[in-house]
Amino acid sequence: MKIQTACVHAGYTPAPGEPRILPIAQSTTYLYNDFDDVAALFDLKKEGHMYSRISNPTVESLECKIAALEGGIAAVAVSSGQSATLLSVLTICESGDHIVSLNNLYGGTHTLLGSTLKKYGIETTFIPFDADEETIRAAIRPQTKLLFSETLGNPGLEVLDIEKMSSIAHEHGLPLFVDNTLATPALCRPFEFGADIVVHSATKYLDGHATSLGGVIVDSGTFDWTGGKYPQLTEPDPNYHGLSFTESFGPKAYATRARAVFLRDMGNVLSPFNAFLINLGTETLALRMERHSQNAWTIAKYLSEHPKIEWVRYPSLPGSAQEKLAAKYLPEGASGVVTFGVAGGEQECKALINALRLASLVVHVGDVRTHILHPASTTHRQLSAQEQLLSGITPNLVRLSVGIEDSQEIIEDLDQALRRI
Repeated sequence: MKIQTACVHAGYTPAPGEPRILPIAQSTTYLYNDFDDVAALFDLKKEGHMYSRISNPTVESLECKIAALEGGIAAVAVSSGQSATLLSVLTICESGDHIVSLNNLYGGTHTLLGSTLKKYGIETTFIPFDADEETIRAAIRPQTKLLFSETLGNPGLEVLDIEKMSSIAHEHGLPLFVDNTLATPALCRPFEFGADIVVHSATKYLDGHATSLGGVIVDSGTFDWTGGKYPQLTEPDPNYHGLSFTESFGPKAYATRARAVFLRDMGNVLSPFNAFLINLGTETLALRMERHSQNAWTIAKYLSEHPKIEWVRYPSLPGSAQEKLAAKYLPEGASGVVTFGVAGGEQECKALINALRLASLVVHVGDVRTHILHPASTTHRQLSAQEQLLSGITPNLVRLSVGIEDSQEIIEDLDQALRRI
């Protein structure tokens, strides 16, 4: 199915007489009549639902849909985007291991990789988002287990050169992890350019209506985990009576371990109701991303010509440093986020934000409404001033998440607010 059709139909196919709309399986547990059947579930020898901390029919349908949209082999849905990033890393990393990451990440991801995981013995080296190939190679160590990046940096909107990153990763026998939250599979499918694992904050564009926290890990099923660097997947697991994930589950080894070990043990579960709402949101994903992208381009063009705006970043804007990469990786649109620098500094940003009427000040991005935020004082506040600058976060940077309202009314709101500065 093409992406527009898959958004509506993938993941759930009712049998005759069953509900046409994905039902909510609001149950923690499942009935079996045979003793051996349940034992086989716990040994991972049989597929099925045993307990909703591990899997649930409604959540499973969402997982199947997102895997189909991304072109992956399997997906694991969890309670938030942060949980998705955490579990994606822990599935193949433990104390003593190392990550190489681009530095233009969402602030929470930067803190998770650079601070929290470091306390547990997993170290991350951050490199500039525009690093050349030799700089990337130089950051890789014998202990490195993965390269991490975002399709569109949040909030800097730098477009990831996926083919370059995946080529270097594979040259060293490493997988490339890509956070595809801002682009979504409606605009970019990283697996088609060589990525191996994709993560999402489903809270953003996948849901699209700011109703539900959720996250998804998607496995391409194409990376070879048997090269000796990932014993967690290849060697016998004593918790499953000596089972080897690669031998037992083949291309689904990574996704199966993420679920059967970390979702089982850590319990960061997506609720069936939130899965239902996120699935409902994905049905209009392709339509919304088209409108978000059109509106954002129009707003970016307007801001680029305004005398009180020092600079504007939107990947497909003519003359943008990202224009060439956007044409390659985001030909259908560059998503709905625009960042810009207000002439002056933080006080001018504050005056602008407080004067807006239609655009709302919220700690969120990627839903149908237009939102605005000052990252340096909010999402990236935990980073030092130097870390902020290295990540492209300047004191006058404002992030605008452009909604699907009438674009002229968004411009009118910005215009009246800018006149007050």
